Amino acid sequence: MVAKSEIQKVMDWCESKKKERQRTYVIERNPFKDEIQWMRRFPLIEIDRTKEVAAKTSLVYDSTIKALWHFLNGNWRRVEPDF
Repeated sequence: MVAKSEIQKVMDWCESKKKERQRTYVIERNPFKDEIQWMRRFPLIEIDRTKEVAAKTSLVYDSTIKALWHFLNGNWRRVEPDF
């Protein structure tokens, strides 16, 4: 379901927003909800916000390790591509 190219597209967008805003963390509405099927469940994308304070319904981007995280079954899990 999750393609590596889709993950990279979201991470590239997050990097551009981070550079554009020049803030410690950024919270943006999800622009991919109509374009990428697995992104429909995330109303917000939180860039560089710690998982401890991020909303559990959001997708979290961590620019230090270049990873996307989502909350599933009581834990934060890294978004990984399907093989």
